[in-house]
Amino acid sequence: MTESLISVGIDLGTTTTQVIFSRITVENIAGAASVPRIQIIDKSIIYEGAIRFTPLLDPTVIDAEAVLTIVQDEYRQAGFLPADVSAGAVIITGETARKENSQAVLRTLSGLAGDFVVATAGSDLESILAGRGAGTAEMSKTTPGRALANLDIGGGTTNTAVFLDGQPLDTSCLDIGGRQIALDPSGKRYGRVSPKYAELGRRLGLRLEEKAPVVLDDLKILCARLAAVMAKSLGLNGEGEGASDARLDEDLELMITAHPLKKIRPLHGLTFSGGVADFIYGRPATDPFLYGDIGPILGQAVANCPLFGQTPILTPQETIRATVVGAGSNSLELSGSTITLTRPDVLPLKNVPILKLTEEDEADDYKHFSSRLAERIGWFKEGEDEGCQTLAVAFKGPKNPGYDDVLRLRDHLLNGLDHYLAHNETLIIVLEEDLAKSLGQALKNSLPGRNVVSLDGVQVENGDYIDIGVPVVSGRVVPVVVKTLVFGR
Repeated sequence: MTESLISVGIDLGTTTTQVIFSRITVENIAGAASVPRIQIIDKSIIYEGAIRFTPLLDPTVIDAEAVLTIVQDEYRQAGFLPADVSAGAVIITGETARKENSQAVLRTLSGLAGDFVVATAGSDLESILAGRGAGTAEMSKTTPGRALANLDIGGGTTNTAVFLDGQPLDTSCLDIGGRQIALDPSGKRYGRVSPKYAELGRRLGLRLEEKAPVVLDDLKILCARLAAVMAKSLGLNGEGEGASDARLDEDLELMITAHPLKKIRPLHGLTFSGGVADFIYGRPATDPFLYGDIGPILGQAVANCPLFGQTPILTPQETIRATVVGAGSNSLELSGSTITLTRPDVLPLKNVPILKLTEEDEADDYKHFSSRLAERIGWFKEGEDEGCQTLAVAFKGPKNPGYDDVLRLRDHLLNGLDHYLAHNETLIIVLEEDLAKSLGQALKNSLPGRNVVSLDGVQVENGDYIDIGVPVVSGRVVPVVVKTLVFGR
């Protein structure tokens, strides 16, 4: 038996705000005598809203009422009421996530429909979402053992994600975007120049400052340098423009937002997404200031950068809509029957992000498990010196483990979660194999007084969110809603 539901995706980005509606078809794929297992069998976009500039009251404050008006107008244009929508996602990204009232804006938008995934996507998570939306993660499954990277170039930032066999390996973010320099209404003078771009201009001998006259040749020089910085961030070196310049490392350091790629590795292909990407893939920039910023010039500079010629440039499924396309569907599951709940009263839990570890992370008797878990916890940090949001750690787990195996796995988890547990009372473990009860009890004994939720029989991926309901069937299982950000058409 199949069922259709309507999903909405709302992406509030540095430069643009977008709304998309999708129809998601789900089906119970389990046998008649089995526990129901609902799976997405089809998805199609039924309405793409206009790409609109994100309204701001000033450079640091989002115009929440104007954003709400945009979204409500898109509902009307699409012919839907909030009550018609079963699921969806509100994603706030890039520099917009840094605005002082971003959380208030999210709360306003989340009231438009039912089970929204509501997230302020930090640069690491945004990189992963954009790479999945562009199709790069899926492409990497067709090139086993070969890494692909996606660079999502938006208005404020360039978010990089490296994928191997469908899984994210590494992320980075640069303050490189088409809206970092904007023209004033006359189009003849600079209206906004970010401090980093003004500094880079000084290094290049260019006058880039507010109210100064716009000089196209200066901006071409600047954008060529920015393209070289992007290539350098991926480890692409050679005799191309700027490649041998010792100051390029200093310029890269200037542009890094959070952290560089932690381990530069050979890449077997690149994709580009974001608003600038269309100008990389051949869209003619007949007017270099079409949007009153440097987006078209930056795109052409990337397209012409010889350093990027070292690696095949692949065509993504999506460019400007990579983050928003099809965002938000629900996949309903029940946990396995061996669960651990130390505090059932903490349920229900809603909109918990997934941190998924790979089978490679579990290899060699979990040799690298703790270090990789600790590293990826950083994707969810709320600030440089702050804790993390509550999340669920997911992995496959060993088949038929003995008692000593469970204790070793518990120790690996606790070591990798040291920073997380210093700031969070609730620990959620999601496993595929049948060991949630034994592992959960071992964790409970080591974490007296903590909220330990250990589930098995649930399959999730990075970028998913889960809702965990109150126990059912005499407390033997819990309903789990896996909210998958559905990318692609």
